[in-house]
Amino acid sequence: MEKINSVMRDNTSELKSPSIDTDILNPFVHRLELDTTYEKLKTAFLTVALLPLRLAAITALVIIGWLLACLGLHGLSEDDLRRAPLTGWRRKIVPWLCFLGRLTYTAAGMKIVVRGRQASRSEAPILVVAPHSTFIDGGIVYILGFPSTIVRRESGLNPFTGKLINYTQPVYVWRDDPNSRQNTIKEIIERATSKEDWPQIMIFPEGTCTNRSCLITFKCGAFYPGVPVQPVCIRYPNKLDTVTWTWEGPGALKLLWLTLTQLNSSCEIEFLPVYRPSEAEKTDPKLYANNVRRLMAEALEIPVSDYTYDDCRIINKAHMLHLPHAAVIVEAHKLRCKLGLQKVKVEEELVQKRLVNIEETINFNEFARILRLDAKDPSVQQLFRIHDRANKGTIDIEEYIFTVLAIANANSVLDLVDIAFNVCDANGTKCLDAKKLRKALKLSLQLEPEESDRIFSQATREVSGSDAVSFEDVITVLGTRTEFTHIFADDNEVRRKKTI
Repeated sequence: MEKINSVMRDNTSELKSPSIDTDILNPFVHRLELDTTYEKLKTAFLTVALLPLRLAAITALVIIGWLLACLGLHGLSEDDLRRAPLTGWRRKIVPWLCFLGRLTYTAAGMKIVVRGRQASRSEAPILVVAPHSTFIDGGIVYILGFPSTIVRRESGLNPFTGKLINYTQPVYVWRDDPNSRQNTIKEIIERATSKEDWPQIMIFPEGTCTNRSCLITFKCGAFYPGVPVQPVCIRYPNKLDTVTWTWEGPGALKLLWLTLTQLNSSCEIEFLPVYRPSEAEKTDPKLYANNVRRLMAEALEIPVSDYTYDDCRIINKAHMLHLPHAAVIVEAHKLRCKLGLQKVKVEEELVQKRLVNIEETINFNEFARILRLDAKDPSVQQLFRIHDRANKGTIDIEEYIFTVLAIANANSVLDLVDIAFNVCDANGTKCLDAKKLRKALKLSLQLEPEESDRIFSQATREVSGSDAVSFEDVITVLGTRTEFTHIFADDNEVRRKKTI
């Protein structure tokens, strides 16, 4: 416990992790398995005996709520919702929607416990809610009296859930608009400082879901207005965590199924005292966000971490490209940024020089020398250590460089193959022999040597007619095999999106 407290007191807000590979230290990973025979039998039984009843009750309540929302929004355009708060009989529908929402969660077996007192809009125009760990968190709007939310524009276009979302008079984020961020901040400021009776604004400042092991870096959107905020903490004190939805772990449908087949689940919502910013915090949203985050972390008794939403993008990209060790890739990226490697692009320079006179397997001192880093720097030592997964005191420099360039430059699996060719092409001929091709296809497609050799034989026999193959030769062969059709489909999809 002392270690956790010391981490929370650290002004750098950095999580000191003894091991990068420990899942609990990675806030974007969640492991959920039914380990015991009892849990498996109980889930199977309740899937038959309880799940259909709950689904029927939830569906009926959601439909009633949707009909009420349709009634309340009748005759109003989207511009009307953004121009002024709801009034009169439309506003009186809100308590009914909240009642139906709470009833829906009760029907799902979710017991919600509320601690503390929710401040009024005049006391705190913005509600800051954390940690955000599941799509179920959205149900907090029914407890908070239907505050305005920050949501993607696509969500409001949904003909069913869009009606309920629109009733909160949300602040929409337009992802295809390059000015979306500035416009969103502007609208939040206008709402939070308005003298009109707008709903409170509810914001999840983490910007993504985590496993609640820590509070990651807060985005500053809630803190730009410089108005008082009320921190709201969420806990799920359940023996089996069936709600946490992260970038790496069970999907939404599995979590929903397992949650609805529990006899009951609990959610605790705690309202902390209103936080009034100092003059320094009003002029520095980042300072304001960090101080509120630290306060909430102390209340939750968890550490803060310098992980950010951008780290999620890296994890998502690693998964999209089927790159292993996503957690290590994120940590390595953060260390490279800290060491300045992201700016000087030493790894790209090494590839351009064709890794001349560099062995594939190198030790730590050689690693530091090649990257022009101080071997005494703890960050350099950590960067080397997380790539030395076998604890042999050596790493594969080609694998390290390939991973760096893949995350920076690849948008499809074909890009991975191209990057692997460049990394493994030590002599600049743009052709690889059988041994180098094994390495390139192992890095990019995780192919076994035997499969790589078959591809090499087919390419030399049918395409190149020599004892080496080019990138184009290999792609030609891959295009003839049905098991690799998906990589061309992925590439075509990426190209299509770029032209839209």
